[in-house]
Amino acid sequence: MAKKNDKMNMPMSGAGLVRYFDDESVGPKIAPEIVIAITIILGIFCFILKFSV
Repeated sequence: MAKKNDKMNMPMSGAGLVRYFDDESVGPKIAPEIVIAITIILGIFCFILKFSV
């Protein structure tokens, strides 16, 4: 006869949300601050090109 403690307890699923950040990606690692800085620099560059021509 099986005891009450013999059954497996499954971990909580987080309401069905998939956790994509668990897998290690192969691509380059870039800090968020660098991405924001590049975006701002590119925006300023485009703004300067628009009014310099």
